Amino acid sequence: MPAPPPTSQPYLDHHATTPLDERVLEAMRPYLQEEFGNAASSNHAYGWRAEAAVELARDSLCESLGVSDPSEIVFTSGATESNNLAILGLADASVEPGHIITLATEHRSVLDPCRSLVHRGWRISELGVDVEGIVDPSAIADAIEGETRLVSVMMANNEIGVLQPVSAIAAICRERGVTFHTDAAQAAGKISLDSTKQGLDLVSVSGHKLYGPKGIGLLRVRKTGRPRFRIEPRQYGGGHEGGLRSGTLPVASVVGLARAFELCVLEQEMETIRLAGLRDGLWNELESAFPGRVRRNGHPTERLAGNLNVSIDGVDGDRLLADLAGLAVSSGSACSSASPEPSHVLLALGHSLALARASLRFGLGRGTTPNDVTLAVERVANSIHSQHVEN
Repeated sequence: MPAPPPTSQPYLDHHATTPLDERVLEAMRPYLQEEFGNAASSNHAYGWRAEAAVELARDSLCESLGVSDPSEIVFTSGATESNNLAILGLADASVEPGHIITLATEHRSVLDPCRSLVHRGWRISELGVDVEGIVDPSAIADAIEGETRLVSVMMANNEIGVLQPVSAIAAICRERGVTFHTDAAQAAGKISLDSTKQGLDLVSVSGHKLYGPKGIGLLRVRKTGRPRFRIEPRQYGGGHEGGLRSGTLPVASVVGLARAFELCVLEQEMETIRLAGLRDGLWNELESAFPGRVRRNGHPTERLAGNLNVSIDGVDGDRLLADLAGLAVSSGSACSSASPEPSHVLLALGHSLALARASLRFGLGRGTTPNDVTLAVERVANSIHSQHVEN
């Protein structure tokens, strides 16, 4: 195994994960050491203090998510578990199989649990998107039928960063009496999120996508209003989290999740402006470096401020990634050494296999500087130039 690149190398993969913010670590520190109590221990002060910290964090998360009832916040290990709990939990609570609508561009933690239900008699509709990666809400409306139990559409795409019209979709679902779930792992803390006003019944969030710790997330489960729905737990043993997710809570991580989300909301406006400027500068430099050869994947403006996904014509994508080993970026394809597979998201946009493989995802974040952007363009240009010379 090759040695990891120096940590001084630019980190432009913030969609994969984000570094733990020092302010979040400071909030977590007491619960990693002296305040080590179990929040479910109700017979002594150690447990009481841990429980108080958890409930304070839950209240803070309610404010960040636009939720009034703290019991609607269910802690999980992250967005993957939250997505599975939302989809499979709703299916388990259904008397008989039904119909689920989602998008072909969803994260695998949505697509895979949906597809797993087919052998249980469920029907799954994976709707397409336009060439810019956005679904028309009317397509959702047209796909809803009498047996539709759930619509699941992510708020912000993890690869191409596009923002789906979730408020409009949620309104359609509410009118038709269908439960709506959104994977907000990439959106939380980066765009305005008021799950009650937006009509979001089930919302998945992950801590490590917003400068919090790994291994912690949440699922917002709306309890009042319509449409009415129920989900069954996927994990049993103790009845924690209102019976929906048993297991001893990682108090420090819960505190860290709440603090991370709070900081993102507080700094969201200025950080959005800063990142959008860096992203647009990166796009302009790439266009200048490769005129007529580079294309932006996803809508030009309806996207996360820190996301830029590009494809470059006539480039060996595997070679490009190998050349950029010292630069922390991702490809638009999910590759293994034995069987490289192009991104299902880029294929859904109509890309060829070759173009989908010749793609890069830049995820800008809190620590990204203008110099990082310039260095990234230089590294990409050097790689492509060397390929051209060899050919």
